[in-house]
Amino acid sequence: MDKMASSWNIFRRSCTSLLRYKTKNISNKINQMEQLLLLRQCSSFSRNFSTIQTKLAKETVAVTFIGDDGTKHTVNAKVGDNLLDVVIDNDVDLDGYGACEGTLACSTCHLIFKKDDYDKLPEEPTDEELDMLDLAYDLSDTSRLGCQVIVSKDMKGLEVKVPSGRTDARG
Repeated sequence: MDKMASSWNIFRRSCTSLLRYKTKNISNKINQMEQLLLLRQCSSFSRNFSTIQTKLAKETVAVTFIGDDGTKHTVNAKVGDNLLDVVIDNDVDLDGYGACEGTLACSTCHLIFKKDDYDKLPEEPTDEELDMLDLAYDLSDTSRLGCQVIVSKDMKGLEVKVPSGRTDARG
């Protein structure tokens, strides 16, 4: 039941963030019907939410998060999830990590990759990600935001360093 509650909370936060984004970016005079429609779309998903375990489990790979004190947290990461979701879903204790919940509005999910692993990442960072990384604590040439890195099969055994400090660009 805890796993279901955790998944529901992640979904609820995503809908809330989406609604805030839509409300902020459409206009100050957003139509109430658009708000209601968006809320209805988000809430309709909850009716389809099931407590039954799916038989088609996602493939997982081992990923290790290394704290600034050398503490290692090895978890099973689902292929297709981003590294921020991996931390949240596996209850990895990283204080202040992912403050904006993956909306690319802070740099608290900053990770540092080994050069070889960084070069293997399938996608280059976007301009928006690079802008947020400019504000990150302990920035390096192999830094990425965890919310922007999608887990793939090639990441089996990946080790990433979590910087000691967090910079939340939101203020």
